[in-house]
Amino acid sequence: MSWYVYVARCADDTLYCGIARDVAERIAAHDAGTGARYTRGRGPLRVVLVRRCRDKGRALRLEYSFKQLTRAQKEAFVAEPARLDGLARTAYRTLSAAS
Repeated sequence: MSWYVYVARCADDTLYCGIARDVAERIAAHDAGTGARYTRGRGPLRVVLVRRCRDKGRALRLEYSFKQLTRAQKEAFVAEPARLDGLARTAYRTLSAAS
């Protein structure tokens, strides 16, 4: 089963990035207050970007890479989702080099 990296826009206009096997279920958990601590009280969340990953390791690596970006860079990826492929390739190369 695939893993997904998702980016959600919180009600306060901040961006949250996470991974899940079922994004809709995970967003429902965030909105119910049982998701990540960061999203508690910041709902409702709106998914603005999703990328499927082959496995959990790749999803975690892409999530980490995305979280290292500045807010402006994150907004650029949200505005142009196809750019995420390049970040994923870079993240996966880093993963391969570490193996």
